[in-house]
Amino acid sequence: MKNNQPNIKKAKKYLDMNCCIGVPTETVYGLAANAYSSSAVQKIFKLKKRPKSNPLIVHYSNINDLKKDCLINENFLKLYKKFSPGPITYILSLIKNSKVSKIVTNKEKNLAIRFPKHKIFKKLLDRLDYPLAAPSANISTKLSAVQALDVKEEFGNNIKYILDGGKCNIGLESTIIDITNKPKILRLGSLDVSKIEKVLGQKIKIDINPLKKIAPGQSQLHYSPGIPLRMNVTKPKKNEAYILVKKKKNNSSNYFYLSKKNNLKEAAKNLYSFLRKIKNRGYKAIAVEKIQNTGIGQSINDRLKRASKF
Repeated sequence: MKNNQPNIKKAKKYLDMNCCIGVPTETVYGLAANAYSSSAVQKIFKLKKRPKSNPLIVHYSNINDLKKDCLINENFLKLYKKFSPGPITYILSLIKNSKVSKIVTNKEKNLAIRFPKHKIFKKLLDRLDYPLAAPSANISTKLSAVQALDVKEEFGNNIKYILDGGKCNIGLESTIIDITNKPKILRLGSLDVSKIEKVLGQKIKIDINPLKKIAPGQSQLHYSPGIPLRMNVTKPKKNEAYILVKKKKNNSSNYFYLSKKNNLKEAAKNLYSFLRKIKNRGYKAIAVEKIQNTGIGQSINDRLKRASKF
């Protein structure tokens, strides 16, 4: 893990060949390919079994590279200065001569973009002559991957290479904000909406279930462990795994504590790992205690609600 240069070089080699690879980010692992190559991004959709109508997030190394593809506006600059690189994705207008494949955007005129904070991923982007389209590294509607082993579990030998960057530090996908017009939150994430409102100096509409899907993470069924999940449960059934945030005296084998100290950030970081662990241990159903619906708790509840549409 200490010397990643050979691994980054190997990752670049596969990407230059228009292959898809697994990459680490601070949020979740991504399935990455050259955003300028239609043949490369088509492989992302095929591997993920993702509908073409669901656009991809494109990751950039720096703002100068972004200017080659998107129009920069004042709201973007305010947010970029405060939160990027980091777990925020911006919807921006494409410029006419952008090289980004139309498959990435489903032929729309806007693009979802992000500047990742993960050191290894940043070093990889710095060595490329193109940005990377990189949605979460999982089969569509299924659980996101938060470590290299999860990516391997999802795709097996169908993926050429996984750049191992350890376990993701945040564990939930980025917050998505549309700033092509009046700012609007399209996906809740690890970045608190109130912090964004403070920077922009205005109240922001949250529209995470639109009729027309223009950003990732807006499908009704998403982040699913593949077994039934119930929310706001005070007492689980005998056959259910029980997920809790706050530690109780009960240490039954079917109790899974997301946090040792009732910490919602820690709970968010562990959420996908625990859901995957529960599924792999053979449980047929999951119950989740009521989780405080503030800050990152809102994002946790959003993910659980979509996962429960089994």
